[in-house]
Amino acid sequence: MRHAVPPGGEHTKVQTFEPRAKAAPCPHLMWRDLRGQHKVKLTMPSTLLGSASGVSVVITDTTVSRLHAEIELREDGVWIRDLGSRNGTFVEGVLVSRARVADGSKVKLGVTELTVVYDGEQQPPELWPEESFGPLVGRTPVMRALFAYLSNIAKADSPVFIQGETGTGKELVAQAIHEASPRADKPFVIVDCAALPENLIESELFGHAKGAFTGAITARTGAIEAADGGTVFLDEIGDLPMSVQPRLLRALESGTIRRVGETSRRKVNVRFLSATHRDLRTMVNAGDFREDLYFRLAVLPVSVPPLREHLDDVPLLVERFLPRGVVASPEIVAQLTKRPWLGNVRALRNFVHRAAVMGAQVALSLSDTAGEGVPVASASNSAQFPAFSPSPSLPPPAPGSLPGVADFDPAIFDADFKRFRESWGDTGEREYVRRLLARHARNVSNAARAAGVDRTYLYRLIRKHLL
Repeated sequence: MRHAVPPGGEHTKVQTFEPRAKAAPCPHLMWRDLRGQHKVKLTMPSTLLGSASGVSVVITDTTVSRLHAEIELREDGVWIRDLGSRNGTFVEGVLVSRARVADGSKVKLGVTELTVVYDGEQQPPELWPEESFGPLVGRTPVMRALFAYLSNIAKADSPVFIQGETGTGKELVAQAIHEASPRADKPFVIVDCAALPENLIESELFGHAKGAFTGAITARTGAIEAADGGTVFLDEIGDLPMSVQPRLLRALESGTIRRVGETSRRKVNVRFLSATHRDLRTMVNAGDFREDLYFRLAVLPVSVPPLREHLDDVPLLVERFLPRGVVASPEIVAQLTKRPWLGNVRALRNFVHRAAVMGAQVALSLSDTAGEGVPVASASNSAQFPAFSPSPSLPPPAPGSLPGVADFDPAIFDADFKRFRESWGDTGEREYVRRLLARHARNVSNAARAAGVDRTYLYRLIRKHLL
């Protein structure tokens, strides 16, 4: 039996009289295993349970998987989620994949029975005083608590593992951590592990010597070495081939890399951030990801909430995504806050860009086709979704043009990519890539160097916008 899962611009200061986040329960776990009787107070938003030595709550029981289950502290109580364990997770005798655990309930992992006891409430979490943190925006308590946590871990130098559904903004979280860290003035290099074939990923990560393989006509610096002094972000780390994982583990543990085709190792000073929409814990249990690498990557875990858990941020996000000079009616914004947004913030952004160009009715139909959680608007209800319109303070765009493009200062297309991206969305991003490639005769390496981005990331933008 499966238990239902609950649904979940400008740098403006948040007023101090706003309510703090609601306090979550402060529970204890009590159990007996081969090492005796235990009582553990749960204080973190999420706690990993299992028999592996690296988990937060170690249960000495051979029938418990090494990464067995995860406990989450939510506003409505304690939730437990099974991580693909071999013997399952039971709440009050019922096999669950995810379930809320009431005060005094019994949870069974393997043959070990744990009791969850609520002991009052925790102190409300620290909230960030602003509605933005780097490129991230949000004024809800759940997002401001995330911003405060990111600010704290940005000061450290330990690896960070970012978990979240597709479209929640994991890359922006990584960028925000880097920009708030002592390494902010050093390189921020992105590697998309899902975009690289297995025979090239080692060279992309570690570099190669001249003649290391067919086609290696010159030596090449890898992404980790290129990020020396700064941060390397390994996006979609769950797609990293098993054959490469031991080499990455050694780089993390030793702070050295070895280029393909070389015998000597090179010292690197890099902070590792990684992210995936997949659950690495279940992959570890299935043997698809190395356990030791997971624990080395996930020293500081970050969980990015899906948009359905902070829908009150939709108006702020819509304002951020709209092209300059275009406004949304209050009616459509109110409707957008009631949608599930299966594709999360990315789906909302795509909808806003489509609606600004094509009108809300067409955008709604496209969003539904794309599986973004917005139903098709029929002729009978299209009036509920008035189209986005130009701001009264600015003239409307010329017929057939994209709103806001004519208002660009041409110099913005020659700026570094980070500042440009903050100024515009997909429409401008596509134009930037087109002009960038034209300036550099479609030489991707030169274009990436001029834009200040990793070549792999530029390839991803080209596939997204031009292919």
